[in-house]
Amino acid sequence: MRVALFVTCLGDVFFPHVARATVRVLERLGHEVVFDARQTCCGQMHLNTGYEREAAALMRRFLDVFAGADAVVAPSASCAATVREGYARLARVTGGPSEAEVRAVAARTWDLTGFLTDVLHVTDVGAYFPHRVTYHPTCHSLRSLRYGDRPVRLLRAVRGLELVDLPAAEECCGFGGTFAIKVPEVSTAMAADKVRHVQDTGAQYVCAVDASCLMHIGGALSRLRAGIGTVHIAEVLAAEEG
Repeated sequence: MRVALFVTCLGDVFFPHVARATVRVLERLGHEVVFDARQTCCGQMHLNTGYEREAAALMRRFLDVFAGADAVVAPSASCAATVREGYARLARVTGGPSEAEVRAVAARTWDLTGFLTDVLHVTDVGAYFPHRVTYHPTCHSLRSLRYGDRPVRLLRAVRGLELVDLPAAEECCGFGGTFAIKVPEVSTAMAADKVRHVQDTGAQYVCAVDASCLMHIGGALSRLRAGIGTVHIAEVLAAEEG
């Protein structure tokens, strides 16, 4: 399959290694990955904060860039959820593009985790990651994309990985995009709760499907000098022995 990589703006600026890991996983499974340099932000931040006109312009660009793709894969549940769920609502509010055009691209847009499990129907991607890991289910993966145990199934298939349960796993980490900026005290308190639970697991790494949440959790861990790393699920799945 010819897969178009949607790198996301956060990935492009702060986590390019996550995008490269996504490519390694897909190519290892025998798929051609292409990157269209015309891509920009999906508009999630604008949509979530009420800037519908600006979000609609970014939606229009996304649809134009990825219209011909067999599949669009992003290492981000939140961005994939914006395209798959947010775009249809945005198109109705702003009067275009057509719902059919939106749904045609949205239906082919996936977070890496959903693409592997629901489209390729694989859980074992040949990964090796010999570490003790706990998994944080991000809000968009859990509540918007309704992934359930899909990421966990992928992690359990990784050789050498010891997966330990995270207490209160379904609680938000407190990032929430602009939420962390608008109400930093609440955001910081939520991160403190999440980090305390991560520490209780004795894990070496906390893993998630959204780099934004890992950035928030990782910042709190580093301030505590907890000695616990963050790792995106794409990085775990890309890791190989030797």
